Amino acid sequence: MTDPADLARLRRIGWREPALPDDPRRLARVVAQHRAGYEVHDGASAFNAQPAGQFLKRGLDPSLRPAVGDFVFLDHASHPVIEAVLPRRSVLTRAAAGERYERQIIATNIDYVLVLTGLDGDFNPARIERYLTLVEGSGARPVVLLSKADTGVDVDAAVDALRARLPAEAAVHAINGKDSSTVALLEPYLGPGSSAVLVGSSGAGKSTLTNTLLGEERMATSAVRSHDSRGRHTTTHRALLSLPTGGCLIDTPGMRELKLTGEENLDLFADIEALAAQCRFADCGHGNEPGCAIQAALASGELSMQRWRNYLKLHDEREEQAATLEAKLRRKGGPKPPGKPRRGGWSHGDD
Repeated sequence: MTDPADLARLRRIGWREPALPDDPRRLARVVAQHRAGYEVHDGASAFNAQPAGQFLKRGLDPSLRPAVGDFVFLDHASHPVIEAVLPRRSVLTRAAAGERYERQIIATNIDYVLVLTGLDGDFNPARIERYLTLVEGSGARPVVLLSKADTGVDVDAAVDALRARLPAEAAVHAINGKDSSTVALLEPYLGPGSSAVLVGSSGAGKSTLTNTLLGEERMATSAVRSHDSRGRHTTTHRALLSLPTGGCLIDTPGMRELKLTGEENLDLFADIEALAAQCRFADCGHGNEPGCAIQAALASGELSMQRWRNYLKLHDEREEQAATLEAKLRRKGGPKPPGKPRRGGWSHGDD
């Protein structure tokens, strides 16, 4: 029988289930990962833990190892060992940087992905579309936050330009990360039992916003470079923090590279897929063919050239990554990844 006090304690670290598992081992959540091991929290206190030997095997898929956001079972030793990872309700991943294909977990068991970008030189709708493409299969909902709304930029114009490229249901908020009123604005995403991960470029203001949500200056901040609005990595590792609003926030280092995994559906561009289905010819290359619905939409302004080019870029990257993943699984004798809709022969353009 679940002790209400134990349940309330674990609610503080994002436990959502109505009861606790019927298991004698200690239940905790991974709040940080370091070279020397993990930091976990049981709802009452944080402490260090080491992974069991099964997680240290060479060649083990990194996604099977404990990650920030995971709920885990530990033994009762004085130097705790993580023995098992509980099933994840959501997983946000990207392809790791470098030539070798590996999926890197950004965070698990999250309800929202807060995509933060500055309304200065950091503002880039194409990059926001890339973030949302990565989020779409994670099981979490994206929330776009446009920071530095107090820097004299035309906020309404920026929001309108972004909304024109995103689905109508996408949540977009312009914020001042230093203003305490931001806490109330974001509370629907950070209430009791909710977990969110904060992602964005270095210098976008993640640490500043995190400090505001915490109500204290706990995260280091630094100035951005004037010529490109980029900053240094003041956050050096992913860490899960408990907020006064009752929710949990995972802060992450700035991401310079956002590689697709090859398993995205590109649902963000469903309107473009719908247009392509209206072309006169099934194998339309969307160039000079007669009856091309894509070219007609570009000519009328229904579809912007910038969004079309970004779609082509993401589509081709997704296909390349999917082929790489399939080849890797074939070498290991594993199952093929889920099939994605493929369209060939398209013209290409720069972002």
